[in-house]
Amino acid sequence: MADLQRQLTEKLNILLKSTNLLLTEKQKEQLIQLVLLLNKWNKAYNLTSVRNPTDMLVKHILDSIVVSPYLQGQRFIDVGTGPGLPGLPLAIINPDKQFFLLDSLGKRISFIRNAIREIGITNVEPVLSRVEEFKPNYQFDGILSRAFASLKDMTVWCQHLLTEQGLFYALKGQYNLEEVLLLPNEFSVVKVIKLEIPELIGERHLVLLKKC
Repeated sequence: MADLQRQLTEKLNILLKSTNLLLTEKQKEQLIQLVLLLNKWNKAYNLTSVRNPTDMLVKHILDSIVVSPYLQGQRFIDVGTGPGLPGLPLAIINPDKQFFLLDSLGKRISFIRNAIREIGITNVEPVLSRVEEFKPNYQFDGILSRAFASLKDMTVWCQHLLTEQGLFYALKGQYNLEEVLLLPNEFSVVKVIKLEIPELIGERHLVLLKKC
């Protein structure tokens, strides 16, 4: 385990050099802990199709944290978070922001609760619910979605959770104009950002949307 942890730390440092992200040593350690926990739990709970811990660094950790510079506000909800992606990595590197991680599968929420406890993350609230049934008495500055649903479904299912000035953050592979054309009239695209993720094969885009 110590050897794997050292290898992952070296790899993370190499990957981060190709980005503009500045992380503390503690944040790096927590991200590595998250990968190790994902790797451990994945064997029994099949949380992700990515099996190699080094691949997890690229496809899960870097793929999540590159969104960080674009977050506006203090309170965010990650809908359809799966094993906490992108919510857990973003929470680790943004300790001043609050993240709610929502999923309808108990085993995923169990993993997230365990990760929060073992890693020592204090700004995450797990939510076991379907998104359309989650009716909190507060709203969010941002709604995050990574491979959760189409832009249309994301906006329709989640609109009750967003503040008036809030943004939808849809993490996508290729940018699909047909998806945008299917958006209801009350939503519009604010910006499309091409994300650069070191060593990742394939395109990644961040689509920012708002209520009109």
